[in-house]
Amino acid sequence: MKPALVVPDLSAQDVEDLLVRAVVRSFPRNTVIINEGDDTDSVYFIASGAVKVFLADDDGNEVIIGTLRAGEYFGEMALEPGSRSASVMTAEPTALAVVRIDDFRIFLREHPDFVFSLLGKLIRRSRVTNRNLKSLALLDVYGRLVQLLQDLATQVDGVSVITEPLTQQEMASRIGCSREMVSKILKDLTAGGYLEISRQRVEIKRRLPASW
Repeated sequence: MKPALVVPDLSAQDVEDLLVRAVVRSFPRNTVIINEGDDTDSVYFIASGAVKVFLADDDGNEVIIGTLRAGEYFGEMALEPGSRSASVMTAEPTALAVVRIDDFRIFLREHPDFVFSLLGKLIRRSRVTNRNLKSLALLDVYGRLVQLLQDLATQVDGVSVITEPLTQQEMASRIGCSREMVSKILKDLTAGGYLEISRQRVEIKRRLPASW
């Protein structure tokens, strides 16, 4: 039985057409789906669960690029021959609809409107990459952490909150610093009344200071 897959840029019939070409697989938490440098040839649509996209060195140090959830997809870079540019691991139990790249090309030819959505995604990814490079080059650790908090926050009843807060280690991996530095900054911001942190969420109480 195929899972209930919802992709924002595809109609229900489009999704049915996609699933005809897909193999559905389930993975436990902390399963590596793609290794950086692999020559895999599939596109992965997330039916349920979540994955993290990251880079790592030989010593196990990680930089997390982002988290993808149900309805999102990854692996489309396989449209251009070459090895994978990042690793992907499940962040929780996850079901994926796996489409071989040749079948994905056929799907794109039969659903040309989705090609524009795919191009838009690649453009947004390029913009995010450029912004992250600028952040690493021009901002200090505090500035990068503030930018991350602001990027993660959404408005809920007029309040700026992060409803799915990252761990301090995940924050550190996102901005390229130590967990201890993140912990110290968050502690100071909380003591200053700028943040209120609970297990379920982080609330930004007032405008974060420009420097620390």
